[in-house]
Amino acid sequence: MKLSFLIYSYFPYGGQQRDFLRVVDECLSRGHEIDVYTRSWQGDIPHGVNLITVPVKSFSRIRLYQRFTEWVRTALAAQPPHTVIGFNKMPLLDIYFAADPCFVEKAETQRGAYYKYTPRYRHFKHYEESVFAAGGNTEVLTLSPQQRDAFLKHYPDCQDRLHDLPPGISRDRQILRRDDELRRDFRREFGIANDELLILQIGSGFKVKGVDRSLRAIASLPPALRSRCRYMLVGQDKPGPFSKMAESLGVGDNFIALPGRNDIPRLLVGADLLLHPAYLESAGYVLLEATIAGLPVLTTASCGYAFHIEKAGSGEVCGQPFDQLELNGRLATMLERLDSAPWSANGLEYGKNDELYSQAEAVADLIEKFGRGQK
Repeated sequence: MKLSFLIYSYFPYGGQQRDFLRVVDECLSRGHEIDVYTRSWQGDIPHGVNLITVPVKSFSRIRLYQRFTEWVRTALAAQPPHTVIGFNKMPLLDIYFAADPCFVEKAETQRGAYYKYTPRYRHFKHYEESVFAAGGNTEVLTLSPQQRDAFLKHYPDCQDRLHDLPPGISRDRQILRRDDELRRDFRREFGIANDELLILQIGSGFKVKGVDRSLRAIASLPPALRSRCRYMLVGQDKPGPFSKMAESLGVGDNFIALPGRNDIPRLLVGADLLLHPAYLESAGYVLLEATIAGLPVLTTASCGYAFHIEKAGSGEVCGQPFDQLELNGRLATMLERLDSAPWSANGLEYGKNDELYSQAEAVADLIEKFGRGQK
């Protein structure tokens, strides 16, 4: 089959981008012809992909996305009809991989009343409606029950076009036991003593990941416990504002910031707890990656994959609406119980579930099904 994939930008460390690449690789392995339309690409290009960098520019992000859509529309119209798969919400799509949360839900719950009168709101609502509104034909691949519920709340007529996906954790993330030697080597590299507690946070887009919440929680710890903690922030974003925040909260000496990197399993083994109090997230793969690596997790119910933490018994989940005091208390309690609680063992056991690693295959199956006109 001929397939065209649309994604605004690709870089190696985003969850959306990793999902995209795994699906592309799976479709390539099945012999499909792949075009990828994107504004920018960082990293290696998979062998067999016809990468098309869309040559549009604008100082306005909204106008940039509109120009991208129109350029791709013209390019697709010059070809025989074929299946178009998008990893961002936009017109033109036969299939949308729902890497992002429901925009209208986010606007209602995390923005002021004025936001609905802005050009940004009108643009993204229009692009979301092009996928979900009544009468549409775009098939939607959803990542979590929370995400499905939000879409149905605002677009109830799209129910028959929603298709649930299993997680897409890479098999190389699974371990059978935590490697003490690897842990010692990692901590030695970063000067973390054996009696110190390493709190890890991973994810690009530090604001939406709730780094401010993490810093406040660490600052709230009892002095004796706080003095034993180090906080490592890893991801593709600018850490400067949060470094300043850490200093203002009195935890600047506890703060380590690293750019996005490929040795995530090594970080997960070297840490003592994953902290991920995101404001809103469709999935949150790092929650599952930590779980199957035996690293206890503290997260928020606004993350799509938070239900896996509860199901596995691999950590704790703060409820909704978010309460900073609840996060503060849970962090202190978890740090004090790391040696006695079963979170690590439960996570390793949960990692034996084969379904956790099957997303790319499931997506490719659905692409082939819908590409042949089956429902």
